[in-house]
Amino acid sequence: MVLGLFIFSLIIIVLPALVGDICSPVYKGSGKWVFRWVSGQFLLWAGFQLIAVPLILRQQGFGLVVLLYWFYIAALLLLTLGIRMRRKAYDLLPPVSAGRKKEKNAWLHHSLWFGFWMLLVLQLVQAVRLAYADGDDAFYVSITTTTVNAGTMYMKDPYTGLATTFNARYGLAPFPVWCAFLAKMTGLHPATMTQVALPVVLIGMTYAIFYLIGNRLFPEKNGQLPLFMMFTQLLVLYGGYSFSSAANFMLARTQQGKSVLGNVVIPFLLFLFFVLMRRLQKNEEVPKELFLLFAAAAVTGCMCTSLGALLVCVFVGVTGLVGSIMYRRFRVVLPLAICVSPCLIFAFVYLVLK
Repeated sequence: MVLGLFIFSLIIIVLPALVGDICSPVYKGSGKWVFRWVSGQFLLWAGFQLIAVPLILRQQGFGLVVLLYWFYIAALLLLTLGIRMRRKAYDLLPPVSAGRKKEKNAWLHHSLWFGFWMLLVLQLVQAVRLAYADGDDAFYVSITTTTVNAGTMYMKDPYTGLATTFNARYGLAPFPVWCAFLAKMTGLHPATMTQVALPVVLIGMTYAIFYLIGNRLFPEKNGQLPLFMMFTQLLVLYGGYSFSSAANFMLARTQQGKSVLGNVVIPFLLFLFFVLMRRLQKNEEVPKELFLLFAAAAVTGCMCTSLGALLVCVFVGVTGLVGSIMYRRFRVVLPLAICVSPCLIFAFVYLVLK
């Protein structure tokens, strides 16, 4: 169990943080290691989607997905190493300043951060301690368990274990298969991994993305950023007004693909648009790594749920078009269209198979 959790931490925390260095030119503010962790995970998610779906359609075994995915991870690590070797040494380390300017009302600033961390620990402890009874888990966790034990993907009914026909609605969004990959690599039982270990990471990632958004909204950090984070937590804690609210999905059904789409993918897209619009406003060059993250987020949205293809296309299309018109930078429309083109391909395959 301890060894499994250690391997889980390496795969889900350390590995994305290393891979995320590829996209480090996108974000230069405070919390850049948080950005690298989140962006690296999106690169890994996107690769899993592009590897798994073709093999699922060809009814290949789960072991082949695992093998090819490790090749993909190795390629990203080699690319990261090559990029680091090209950069100067001081670019890899946090900037060292002669002295830090003392903030006004520092006690209030630290008190707000302390309150945020206490509320976060409360949510993480409750996510581990409690198990929410949800009917969808009987399906998705069963898919993860069947994938690990039988080595097949979407070829057995998760309720009965008998052979079944392929269902494009689930096969094109293999988030449970990615959970099976984590369970197989760590040795944790699929139910333990999905219901206990994974929610802790996904809840933390959600707040990490909101931290990045807060850094864009309140760059001065004079108490406004921790206040924004605490207010976000209060919205989540008191957001159980509906069975289908984003807050309910985040805390009760964290490990489901629909929850990841609403609480991780879409907020990350919002953060990317903050970065894009700021560069357009200042008439700065948009780094190619930013469009890479747009593409990774778009593919990840398809991995979470079939509806993600539509939502991501609409979100990126409308926001990108409005931004290009506002700042008269129409050259960004074509790269954004290319970024969401995988969503159109997955949507077309879904319509054909349906």
